[in-house]
Amino acid sequence: MHTRPRLLTSIPFWVLVVGSLAAIIGGLAIVLNGITAMEEVLNDPNATVVQVYVGQSWVVVGAAVLGAGAVGIVAVLALGAASALTRRPDVAVESIDWSSDDETVAEPAVAAYAPAAAAAPIAVEDADVETPSTATAPARATAEAGHDAPKLDAGARHDEPRLDAGDDATRR
Repeated sequence: MHTRPRLLTSIPFWVLVVGSLAAIIGGLAIVLNGITAMEEVLNDPNATVVQVYVGQSWVVVGAAVLGAGAVGIVAVLALGAASALTRRPDVAVESIDWSSDDETVAEPAVAAYAPAAAAAPIAVEDADVETPSTATAPARATAEAGHDAPKLDAGARHDEPRLDAGDDATRR
C-alpha cells in the first residue's frame, strides 16, 4: 500500500511555504518601489535630503525581507529532500469486525506474589584461605604480621619509632 508522504499533510510545512512566498513577494515589492522612488527623486532637482535617503533605507529593509523569504524557500526544499530520502516503515492496518458482539478481552494470567522464606546469613571467606575465619592464626602468620611494625633502634630514644628498612638477611 502506497501512502502519501507525511510532509504534504503537515500544516507547519505549508505555513513555511506560504510565509516564504509572501516574504519574497513583499520584499520584492518594497525593493522595486524603493528603487522607483529613488530614481524619481534623484532626477528631481527640488528633492530634499529626506526623500533621497529614506528610499535607500526602504530598499535595504525590502532586501532583508526578500532574503528571509529566500532562506525559507531553501528550508522548504531541504525539508522536501529529507522527507523524500527517509524511509517510513510500512504500517499494518487491522480491519475491525463491526458485526461481532464479543467485547471481552482475555486478561493476562498474573501469579500471586509470595515472599521468599527468610534465608540463613551467608558467611563469606576468601577463596585462597583454607582455615575458617574464626580459627586462631598460626604462629608464623602472627610473626609476619608484626614485621612492618615500628622498631626501636638501639641508639634511638624510646619515643622515636623507626620503621624497618627491609634489611633482613633471611628474606634475600
